[in-house]
Amino acid sequence: MPLTDTFVKQAKHSGKPAGDKHSDGGGLYLHIMAAGKYWRMAYRFGGKQKTLALGVYPAVTLAQARRRRDDARIKLAESIEPSIVKQAEKAARAVAGENTFEAVAREYHGVKKGGWSEKYAAKWLRGLEKDIFPYVGSMQLIDITAPLMLNALRKVERRGNRDAAHTLSQNSGQVFRYGIQTGRCKQNPMPDLQGALEPVVVKHMPAVLEPLKVGELLRAFDSYNGQPITKAALQLSALLFQRPANIRKMEWGWINLEAGMLTIPSASMKRTVMQKLNGRPHFVPLAPQAVEILREIQPLTGYRTFVFPSTRGEGRPMSDMTINAALRRLGYNGDEMTAHGFRAMARTMMIERLPGIHADVIEAQLAHGKSGPLGAAYDRAEFMDQRRRMMNEWADC
Repeated sequence: MPLTDTFVKQAKHSGKPAGDKHSDGGGLYLHIMAAGKYWRMAYRFGGKQKTLALGVYPAVTLAQARRRRDDARIKLAESIEPSIVKQAEKAARAVAGENTFEAVAREYHGVKKGGWSEKYAAKWLRGLEKDIFPYVGSMQLIDITAPLMLNALRKVERRGNRDAAHTLSQNSGQVFRYGIQTGRCKQNPMPDLQGALEPVVVKHMPAVLEPLKVGELLRAFDSYNGQPITKAALQLSALLFQRPANIRKMEWGWINLEAGMLTIPSASMKRTVMQKLNGRPHFVPLAPQAVEILREIQPLTGYRTFVFPSTRGEGRPMSDMTINAALRRLGYNGDEMTAHGFRAMARTMMIERLPGIHADVIEAQLAHGKSGPLGAAYDRAEFMDQRRRMMNEWADC
């Protein structure tokens, strides 16, 4: 007799090691084991007895199991092996799962992250996880269109984050290009979105750039009555105009006071992983004024790793907020001056006030990428004369 829903629900395992089989007809039977209830279909193909798995109860109901049995019988009538079809469908699903936007993005991330900094690699993936995967992550790469991507990016725009929308557009384009390279899709829809996103209004880091106000700022350092270490960090930020992270993480082991030279290791510079591994150190000549400041604070921190150690824990450098907080204390708000602003201040004043200083020498001292015939030559130690003269003139002006 055919099985009933009530019987299937109430049937129990008898305890037999081989389990219990209850036929429904047409080859379909319910196989009850200690671990659960399984739908199976017995059939012959090519002169051999075979079994086809049709699912597990209760996820697959009696009615569903019967439909699957009937589909298999139709295939058998057409001399098609049901188990082979099932294997092919399973393989197709596996391939499809590897071709979703999220799967391809994570694969691309895995390929590229070895050449990225840990911070950038984490940020790259975090952005997609937050704003792209929820909308198109489960879709096949070949099914994703430009309008679908624009819809996801517009949600980011509506949060007021235009820059993030453009970054996500760029990163998504990398995923599609990788998909093309690995045969997952044939087209990258991201170039079709050119001009569709709201433009990014670039806002430069606030900096004091007018000569009179620069003088006021530097004189204000003399009136700073906070920690002497913080005051020294302010002064050296102006004298050396290096990136804030290179100032606050400066180590005594990098400094040669007798030679008047700060040597920042390549690994501590803002560079790609490859550049960090293979690049030269960044040399910063120290004017006599900078050497004097360092000698004054050497008794205070010279026995520690960092020139500007944190006050909140051994082995840590000064907080990235300390210099900005000191500027606020001197009366300069975040729209007027920041720690990063010393770089723009120095570059602008040197171009305008120090005649004869080649712009490429300034760019080299800022550790910016160089171009043109002078190129990276200025970043080599044998050209330190130009840099030292420039740094002395800057300190004297």
